[in-house]
Amino acid sequence: MEAINNTETPRAYELISVLVHRDLKIMEFEDRCHKVLILFFPGNSADLDDTLYPLSSGIASHVKKNIGDYMVEKLGIEESKIENLGNLLYKNYGTTMAGLRAIGYSFDYDEYHSFVHGRLPYENIKPDPVLKHILKNLRIRKLIFTNGDKDHAVRALKRLGLEDCFEGIICFETLNPPCPSPPCDGEASIFDIAGHFSRPAAADELPRTPVLCKPNVDAMEEALRIANVNPHKAIFFDDSVRNIQAGKRIGLHTVLVGTPQRVKGADHALESIHNIREALPELWEEAEKAEDVLIYSDRVAIETSVTA
Repeated sequence: MEAINNTETPRAYELISVLVHRDLKIMEFEDRCHKVLILFFPGNSADLDDTLYPLSSGIASHVKKNIGDYMVEKLGIEESKIENLGNLLYKNYGTTMAGLRAIGYSFDYDEYHSFVHGRLPYENIKPDPVLKHILKNLRIRKLIFTNGDKDHAVRALKRLGLEDCFEGIICFETLNPPCPSPPCDGEASIFDIAGHFSRPAAADELPRTPVLCKPNVDAMEEALRIANVNPHKAIFFDDSVRNIQAGKRIGLHTVLVGTPQRVKGADHALESIHNIREALPELWEEAEKAEDVLIYSDRVAIETSVTA
């Protein structure tokens, strides 16, 4: 083995220094990438959310009507009780569906989703090229997490023109088995939740639901586990205050969409999802730094190959 010529030693040390600096910059870049993961928890009309598409689309009102019709036509609930019962179930269980299962109703999940979402006027959802441009230029992981079924999420995203903007969708089917448990037997007693809250000091606890959904912390933690996301390195967008507060409890960085007014549990508040760049410019700054690191790395690699 030949010794290194003394006249080349400074150059050798210079190269080593550059390579170490390059490696450190790449490590910093990789660390930033892991810290700037982003989770979109948007637009599930079954929860009357409005993160990605506007209320003017009429989707939310149609979902509410379809849920009421399902309760009357399929479950035999008196029409006069629908509004109060639906509000109680939504308030206490996150979704009407989760509440219906909790108080004793058994039904096929696919049938429910088909009835509620299958007749929606998706044609009212218009493409959003502005949001698509924003998302396409945000070069970090982006995921959808919705309480709705996959078909509904896919159809809504396609109408918005955003179907290629997200890595994946975590939906109802992701978190819940295909068949309800216990099996449908039509004989389960129905818990009187309206009567429960009509008593001044009700001692009975509310029954638990077998359905995993927002804002249940267990559902959110399971979604993060499936997506392989550290909650402390993710940004959580939602238009529901209780979902935002649940997300904050498990360590997510939270952004409330639909109002400029911050609430407890929200790190940021956006009147519109279109304001994301103004509210979180650091996401784009990190991406630009990452590009600089990659360009610098390539330049060093070329230089090294010539002088080695």
